[in-house]
Amino acid sequence: MAGSTKPYLIRALHEWCTDNGHTPYVVVWVDGRTQVPHEFVKDNEIVLNIGYNATQGLKIANDWLSFSARFGGVSRDIWVPVGNVLSIFARETGEGMGFEVELAADATPAPTEAPATDPKPDGDGGGKPPAARGHLRVVK
Repeated sequence: MAGSTKPYLIRALHEWCTDNGHTPYVVVWVDGRTQVPHEFVKDNEIVLNIGYNATQGLKIANDWLSFSARFGGVSRDIWVPVGNVLSIFARETGEGMGFEVELAADATPAPTEAPATDPKPDGDGGGKPPAARGHLRVVK
C-alpha cells in the first residue's frame, strides 16, 4: 500500500468532521485481516463511529486504523487495514468520500487476532468487495 493517498484522505476527512462538530463514521470491508466485533458485521461490512468521544487511542496510520471502543458495554480492540475502508462520512450530513477496497498482496491477518469465541460474519466471508458507494456527497 506504499504511496496510497487513502490514509491521508481519511485523516483529513476525520479532522474536517471533528472541526465542524460532526461525527466521523467509516464503512469497512470485513475479511480475515480485520479485527472487529463480528456480531455487528452484515454482508461483510461494518459501520464504525471513529469520533474521539466513541474511541480510545484512535490511530489512523498509513497501513492500519486502530482504536478501542465499547460494544454492548464491552471494550474491544479494533484493527482495520486502511485498504479495507470503503468510505468515511459525517453521520449528521452524509458528506464524505468513498473508496475502492485495496487488498494487499501479502494479506496478513490483523496484528492481534480476535478471540476464537467471536461469531463469524454472515456468509462464508469470501464475497467480492463492493465498489465504492455512490450515495455520499463530495466534500468541497
